[in-house]
Amino acid sequence: FGVESHLLCRREMVLRSFDPFVTEHLEEELEKSVNLHRHSEVEKVEKNADGSLTITTKKGDTVEADLLIWAIGRGLNTRNIGLENTDVVINDDDSISTDEFQETNVKGIYAVGDITGKFPLTPVAIAAARRMADRMYGGMEGRFLKYENIASIVFSHPAIGTVGLTEQEAIEKYGEENLKIYTTSFTSMYSTFSDHPVKTAMKMICEGRDEKIVGIHMYGPQVDEMLQGFAVAVNMGATRQDFNDTVALHPTSAEELSTLR
Repeated sequence: FGVESHLLCRREMVLRSFDPFVTEHLEEELEKSVNLHRHSEVEKVEKNADGSLTITTKKGDTVEADLLIWAIGRGLNTRNIGLENTDVVINDDDSISTDEFQETNVKGIYAVGDITGKFPLTPVAIAAARRMADRMYGGMEGRFLKYENIASIVFSHPAIGTVGLTEQEAIEKYGEENLKIYTTSFTSMYSTFSDHPVKTAMKMICEGRDEKIVGIHMYGPQVDEMLQGFAVAVNMGATRQDFNDTVALHPTSAEELSTLR
């Protein structure tokens, strides 16, 4: 059942800003049902006489399709909205830089959300705006959003959940010699009895002698529902020992992060 599907990826992997540990697992699952074309940047799309489409890449490869869905990102609508009448600086990528209190280079003019170029997620925009309102009208002086350890979910099938630094980011920040990486991969009980079992994989990145957790990356069924609690722990500065000292909930997939060795 279903239809023949093709995914054209401009670079080596899908979701290249995520830790390769989870994207590689996702690609493995995708390739069971989708034709994945790496390093395939679309050059042109032509409509044929029968209504079908011919997609041609810059490499000269072609894909015939009945339906084309573009997922190429979105631009920032900061031009021609009146900002030219102010001294607010608009960056080359159309984003607007702010300080930690969301104030632009012009005193009294603030920016929140996607146009700041930081974490283009709806909950992030809401959180930044609420902290700004708390500071301005709620008597909470000095309150602002820290743009770090922000959890993110990709609602793929199965999902990806991540919070904190990728391994490469952690290496750049702390040095490889100061990191300890823990990983696990398994088929959950939820998926074991399925005709199409799906793997679950988890990665924990720890820094320093106390093994402070600086990144968690998960892939598999229900990881989108697991991540929120783990994100709270990471934001509170939890260590791997804190996780290990927490009695595991068995039998669950989430318990694997509390039993990593």
